[in-house]
Amino acid sequence: MPPPLAESRELIVLTREGPTTLSRDDNGSTAGFEHSLVTLFAAELGKKPRFVVVRDDAEIAERLKAGRGHLGAAWLTPPDDPALVAGPSFFTSGNVVAQNEGALTINSPEDLAGRTLHVLAGSRQAAALHALRERIGGLDVVEADDGSELDLLGRVAERRDAAALVDGAVLDIAANYYPQLQHGPSLGEAVPIAWLFPAGTAPEVLQHAHAFFERIRADGTLARLTDRYFGHVERLGQIDVVRFIERMRTLLPRYRGEFEAAEASTGIDWRLLAALAYQESQWDPLATSPTGVRGMMMLTEDTADQLRVSNRLDAKQSIRAGAQYFADLRDALPASVPEPDRTWMAIAAYNMGMGHFNGARHIAQGMKKSTDSWYEMKTVLPLLARPQYYQRLKSGKARGGEAVITAENVRMYYDILSRFEPRYRPFAERGTDRIDGAAAGLRR
Repeated sequence: MPPPLAESRELIVLTREGPTTLSRDDNGSTAGFEHSLVTLFAAELGKKPRFVVVRDDAEIAERLKAGRGHLGAAWLTPPDDPALVAGPSFFTSGNVVAQNEGALTINSPEDLAGRTLHVLAGSRQAAALHALRERIGGLDVVEADDGSELDLLGRVAERRDAAALVDGAVLDIAANYYPQLQHGPSLGEAVPIAWLFPAGTAPEVLQHAHAFFERIRADGTLARLTDRYFGHVERLGQIDVVRFIERMRTLLPRYRGEFEAAEASTGIDWRLLAALAYQESQWDPLATSPTGVRGMMMLTEDTADQLRVSNRLDAKQSIRAGAQYFADLRDALPASVPEPDRTWMAIAAYNMGMGHFNGARHIAQGMKKSTDSWYEMKTVLPLLARPQYYQRLKSGKARGGEAVITAENVRMYYDILSRFEPRYRPFAERGTDRIDGAAAGLRR
């Protein structure tokens, strides 16, 4: 049993894996919205966070009550249990029915009569369905005791399960991986999301938690983290996702080797390069725009010449050069720009040119906005289309709003590819995995 928090060098955090809480990438690095929040909070306490991944929400509650953790952070709601105390709320979300678009539509809770709904065992959704079953006859509740909500939704998308009850924020994320999912009715009102502490937690710790959230709301940290993990989730429409996944399965295999070769030479995750290429050309090596950019990576003639590309319509040359150009743009940003902001800014610069992007940085400085934050820069870039801003710049007018859309779309395409496509591991057969620290940083 761990010592009380005041006597411990660690902040022991009970959590579970999920798209809103904590996830591991192919290299074993951990990231996630709540993971980032807790890491910041632990630093303020002067503690090292230790994340303990458990099976479900019920186990988190039991371990906290038994004194086996200092904090529960797993997209939890304030409990009706005097042995637990909720910290300040930092998000709101509700329970939503998810079903396959080909299934008989569920429009209201009453339509659940005679239906089967799947939930994660020990979750708040399971508790909600058991309560609902008392007034709706014939509702069958099936609890899954392994996997995550994304796994649950994957089974619904593949029609292995009829329908599921999940958190609304998770369903919004999963709809980009499984476009055949449909949002059904919400069951109950949206509820606050908060951390849980044992009832015996020292008052100063709870006071520190309240002060922590007040501060990160006031200084914009909470808004930036929310944007980092959720800001791009609703960017793509269902048709966009369907088209992307279809081409991922049919077109991408032809060019995957070229993207992997580009990763080998630049160190940039091949899936990110493929996402950028899709945004630029939909993986069409013969693509040509009215402005004269051409090929898989939509290179200008000047850029192609600088990178010694003899034929912009040759996929191999285009991918190699586009990857190098993107790597050069990313390296050209000031060292003070962290990941993943550095990558999203480099994508915007790829779309509009570094000269225009630096013009936007100049505008941001005059507006007292952080030039190191993608969250703030993406509010500045559209101003490059307004005369009162671009007339003061040597670089002139630019379609900054288009650059923002490009970066946000690439973020989502990259997430989808990361869900379905494995990392490039050239030495895997010999038992040696390649580790790319920069790519791992994108997942934080």
